[in-house]
Amino acid sequence: MNTFLSRLNTIFAFTLSVMAGLTFCCFLTTAFNMNKTDVVIDTGNVVVKNVPDYSAGREKNDLGFVQLFLYLTAEYETDNHKLNQVVIWDKIIRRGENAILDYKSMNTKYYFWDYGNGLRGNKNVTLSLSWNVIPNAGTLPKVMGRGVHKFEFPKEYSSSRF
Repeated sequence: MNTFLSRLNTIFAFTLSVMAGLTFCCFLTTAFNMNKTDVVIDTGNVVVKNVPDYSAGREKNDLGFVQLFLYLTAEYETDNHKLNQVVIWDKIIRRGENAILDYKSMNTKYYFWDYGNGLRGNKNVTLSLSWNVIPNAGTLPKVMGRGVHKFEFPKEYSSSRF
């Protein structure tokens, strides 16, 4: 005759096995989705300023029920570093929100800081959009959109305030 604790242990082990199987089935439902789409990115007025960095701490965000993390990144090359990557805009899309983005005139959310004077006159800056699709279970894929935009920075710093 089994004791109460051994029967409880059997039920617990069976429940964990069933939950692991269900989690794996949830993983399989999204594991082979490509999640890629075409992306069209363009730039308007490009301005380079030499501004000192007086940044403070970051604020804390409550993310709850997140579906997508979107990142607009810029890649460029300088004399000191072969590859530089900067996130200049991001957006969190929660479940139930409209996920179609159509921004005609949008400013960057995070600015370039030209610490080593490598941005002024840089002729090969590439913008690309990528995102993380938050799965129910499994890995967190970083998906790159198809399509990039290349532009160049001006040769002189801007002296205007805006």
